Amino acid sequence: MTPDTGLPPALDALKSTVRQIVRDECIPLEPEYLAHPPQEGEPENGAPRGVLETVPGVLGTLSENQWGRLNNVSKQTGIYTSFVPEEYGGGGMGALGHLVLEEEVHRSIVHLPTSPVPMFMIGACTPEQEQKYLYPAIDGDLYYSFGQTEPQAGSDPGGMMQTRAVRDGDDWILNGTKMFISGAASADFLLVQAVTDPDKRQRGGITMFIIDNPTPGVTFEPIRVWVVPTKAQQHYIHLDNVRVPQTQVLGEVGEGFNLGQQWLVHHDRLLRGAMALGILTRALQMAIDWSQERVTYGRPIADRQAIQWMLTDVYMDIVALRSVARETAARADAGEDVRVEASMVKYAAGEWGWRSIDKIMQIFGGVGETLDMPIPHWYHMLRHARIGGGTSEIHKFVMARALLGGRVNFQG
Repeated sequence: MTPDTGLPPALDALKSTVRQIVRDECIPLEPEYLAHPPQEGEPENGAPRGVLETVPGVLGTLSENQWGRLNNVSKQTGIYTSFVPEEYGGGGMGALGHLVLEEEVHRSIVHLPTSPVPMFMIGACTPEQEQKYLYPAIDGDLYYSFGQTEPQAGSDPGGMMQTRAVRDGDDWILNGTKMFISGAASADFLLVQAVTDPDKRQRGGITMFIIDNPTPGVTFEPIRVWVVPTKAQQHYIHLDNVRVPQTQVLGEVGEGFNLGQQWLVHHDRLLRGAMALGILTRALQMAIDWSQERVTYGRPIADRQAIQWMLTDVYMDIVALRSVARETAARADAGEDVRVEASMVKYAAGEWGWRSIDKIMQIFGGVGETLDMPIPHWYHMLRHARIGGGTSEIHKFVMARALLGGRVNFQG
């Protein structure tokens, strides 16, 4: 382990490389990026959809050349697929490597592009699905959208899911509605869960389907939310007698809920911890610099105890969250079931992240509310983190259930 970071040498090197690239290539683009919020109906100017469409709170555009340069830098350095298993052409740095990478990426509001591949597809695809979807997703040539949440099935998708898939010869017929699906309308393919056995539901009765976009019977309806008011990044997906071949089933029939849980644990819980860490480490440095420069009543505000306490509160949240997140990622790489621990990471990212960015904004005062700074956009992202990916209350329920069931070790 490297003494300064506690990381293996390869991950420490990855962290240093990405930090330098983000500092030199991404942060200087922030003023231009934030000065041009995307509007509904406008072209994306070459922005990777995995960056622009699926990150709540990001309000900016860059030229096609600028996005292309960032994309090339990421790919040429091997950063782009550093977390993808080696047998699929990646660096094989696993969940911990993905966590370290995404923390550094989120230090800037301009995100260095990385592979948008849904990790749970690895090992679940047939050889034909690998060639058609998985490899292009790894390379960033195809983008996906994950469809689980429904109008009445957000916190309890297994018990309340209404989308149905009925067998019809060699095909399945899907009917239902998904809601709050990020990047759905612009995705190349949708990964949609549907009930195939109402009696079993999450215990063998929910199946994952790969649906090309467009497909007859699939329509989208934009949802405007306060996080990104100028452009709809979330959608309803309406499925009206959508015919999907059996060859488009991902994994085994009835195992779709488990695949969805894998996506949530990695992408929507563990990596949300990385997002919060990246934001808070950069924001804390900005606040330290500001507090030493900002003078009131003849003294820098860094001399005020009220400011000092807010800075130390944020620092403590960063250290605690990083410890929980890295331990969880390392255990995931060791093959452990980390669903409860991932809920801890998600809860801490949302609750601690939001309270910390709130303190950062308070230190900056009115300047912290200006939209040409990353801070208000980070505030949106971290406030959303208390809801998206499962509310904080749901994750406390998950942790409480594990505690009361004796399934976690807190004795040390």
